Amino acid sequence: MPSTNPSNDNRLLQRISRAIFGAPKHLQDTHLFHKMALIPVLAWVGLGADGLSSSAYGPEEAFKALGAHTYLALLLALVMTMTVFIISYAYSRIIEHFPHGGGGYIVATHLLGEKSGVVSGSALLVDYVMTITISIASCVDAVFSYLPVAYHQYKVPVACVLIVLLIILNVRGVKESVTVLAPIFMVFVVTHIIMLLYGVFIHSDRFAPVISDFGAGVHRDVSSIGVLGIFLLFLRAYSLGGGTYTGIEAVSNGLQIMREPRVQTGKKTMIYMATSLAFTASILLLCYLLLALKPVEGKTLNAVLADALFAGWPMGKAIAFVTIFSEGALLLVAAQAGFVDGPRVMSNMAIDSWFPHRFAALSERLTMRNGILLMGTAAIALLFYTQGSVSALVVMYSINVFITFSLSQLGMSRFFIQRRREDPQWLRHLSVHLVGLALCVTILVITTFEKFTEGGWMTLLITSVVIGLCYLIKGHYLKVRAGIAQLDETLLDFPTAGPVNTDPVNRNEPTAIQLVSGYSGFGVHTLLSILTTFRNTYRNVIFVSVAMIDSGSFKGAEEMAALEKSTRESLERYVELARRLGVAADYRMAVGTDVVESATELCHQLAEVFPQSTVFTGQLTFRLEKFYHRMLHNETAFAIQRRLQWSGLTTVILPIRVRV
Repeated sequence: MPSTNPSNDNRLLQRISRAIFGAPKHLQDTHLFHKMALIPVLAWVGLGADGLSSSAYGPEEAFKALGAHTYLALLLALVMTMTVFIISYAYSRIIEHFPHGGGGYIVATHLLGEKSGVVSGSALLVDYVMTITISIASCVDAVFSYLPVAYHQYKVPVACVLIVLLIILNVRGVKESVTVLAPIFMVFVVTHIIMLLYGVFIHSDRFAPVISDFGAGVHRDVSSIGVLGIFLLFLRAYSLGGGTYTGIEAVSNGLQIMREPRVQTGKKTMIYMATSLAFTASILLLCYLLLALKPVEGKTLNAVLADALFAGWPMGKAIAFVTIFSEGALLLVAAQAGFVDGPRVMSNMAIDSWFPHRFAALSERLTMRNGILLMGTAAIALLFYTQGSVSALVVMYSINVFITFSLSQLGMSRFFIQRRREDPQWLRHLSVHLVGLALCVTILVITTFEKFTEGGWMTLLITSVVIGLCYLIKGHYLKVRAGIAQLDETLLDFPTAGPVNTDPVNRNEPTAIQLVSGYSGFGVHTLLSILTTFRNTYRNVIFVSVAMIDSGSFKGAEEMAALEKSTRESLERYVELARRLGVAADYRMAVGTDVVESATELCHQLAEVFPQSTVFTGQLTFRLEKFYHRMLHNETAFAIQRRLQWSGLTTVILPIRVRV
C-alpha cells in the first residue's frame, strides 16, 4: 500500500528537492561569503561570458549590414575595439563608485532619480530575459549548423530544455553553476584563439590587397554615394553590430558575488572581459574580410569561417565542429549572466517596492529562486514568440541594453559635473562618460529607427508594460505604507499606566507566543489585541522574530551582524512594552532565509517549554480582497498557521485593517 503519512511524503519530496537543487547553506558558517564568492577568473566565466559570447552574433550582424561594401570591415574592427574599451573603462569607474553592485538600476536611481531608475531597471530586466533567450537561440543555431536542415525544426524544443537545465543549475547556486560551466568557457577560448590567429597568419599575404581594396572602395563610393553616404552606411553597420557590446554591464551589476576586495576583483574581471571581447570581435571581422566570406543558408558566419580555415587540416571537419560547438556551448554559459544578474536587479527593485517584495527573498540555497524561475519562464515564452530567430532577438536585445547604457553614462556625467569643485580630475572622468554616452545614444537611436518594424517596437512595448506594472506595484505599496504609518503614529509612543512587571516568565502559566518583525505599530496593535481580546488570560508573552536574510542584507558578514542586532533591539522594545503593560515577557529569535520554516521551528521549541501556549500573529486585511493582494503581500501568517495547527499547536491570526 502507498504511504499515507504526510511527514513521510514531505521527507521524500525534500530528498528529491535536495538531490536536484542541493542542500541548504549554513548561515552560521563563518567562511560562507568566502566560499560563495567568485575570484576574477570565475567571475570572467560567469559574467564575462555574456560579453565574449556576443562575438557569435554581433560582428556577423555588422558585417552583413555592410552589404557589398565589405572593405569598411577593416575600419569597423578598429572602431569596435575602441568602443569596447571605452564602455568597459566607463563601467570600471561605475564599479569604483558603486562597490556593492547593482549596475544600471542603482546608478540611474542614485544619480538621476527613481523615475530614471525604474526605466533603467525595467529595461535591464527585459534585457536579461533577452540575454538568456538570444544566447540559447544562438547556441542552438551554432550546434545545428552541423546537422541536416530536416532537424532544424527541433531547435526551439532543444532550446527550452537548455533553459530548464540552467534554471536548475542556478537554483543550486551561482558558484556551483559557474564551476560546472567553466570547462566549456576554456574550450571556447583555446579553440577560438587557434582559429583566429591561424586565420590571420595564414592569410597575412592578403593584408596589402585588403588595404589597397579599402582605398579603392572609398574612392569608388565617394564618387557614387558621397562621403555622407559612406558615413551613414558605416554608422548603420556599426549600430546594428551593437549586440557586440551588450554584455559589458553584467560585471558591474554582479559585484555582490565577487571575492573581496570586490572593486579590485570587478575591475580585473572587466579587463579580462574587455580584452577578450575586443580581440575576438575585431579579429573575426578581419578574418571575414581576409577570406571574403559570404553567408551560407543554415550556417552562422563563424561556422563558415571555421569550415574554410580547417578544411585542409587532418580531422579538419571534427576540429571545426568542436570550435563551433564550443561557441554554442559558450552561449549557454552566457545565458548564465541573465540568471545571475536579472534576479539581482529584480531583488534591488523589490527592495525599493517596484517589484513584489517576495522577489527579494533568498532560498535555502541562498539564491533568488523566485527571480530565477520568472526569468527562465519569460525567456521560454520569448523563445516561442520569436521562434528562436537570432536576427529578431539581436534587435530586441540591443535596444534595451543601450537604454540602460545611455542612462548610466548620463548619470555618471552628471555626477562628475556636480563634483567639479571637489575632484581635480573631474574633466578627465567626465570626458570618458560623455564619449560613452555619445556612442550609446548613437547606437540606440539608429538601431531603434532601423529596426523598429522588425521587432524594435515589441521591445519598447514590453519595456513600457514592465514600467507601467512597476508604477502600479509601487503605488499599492505606498498606500499600504501610509495606512501602516497611521498605526505607527498612534501606537509606537502611547503612554502606559500602572507598575512595570519585572517577574520572570513562568513556564506553567498560560503563554501567548507572538510573531513579530521589526518594532512597529503593526506589532503593537497585535499585542494590544491579544491583551484586550483575551483579557487576563495570558500571564506571559514571548515575542518571536526571524532575522530574514534577503538579497538586501546578504552582502557580507557586517550586514548580517547589523541585521541580527536590529532584530534583537526590536524584540527588546517589545519586551519592555509588554512589561509596562503588566505582563511578564521574553523573546526568542533566529536567523534564516525562510520565515515560515524558522518561525515554525521556534514555536515548536517554545511549545515544549510552555505547554499552555497559543501562537498569535497579525495579518493585513483589506476591505475588498483583490486578486493581486496575495502576490504582493506574503501569506506568511497563513502558512505558519497551517503548519502549526497540523502539529496540534493552536494558532490565532489577528486582523490588521488597512484602508487601501
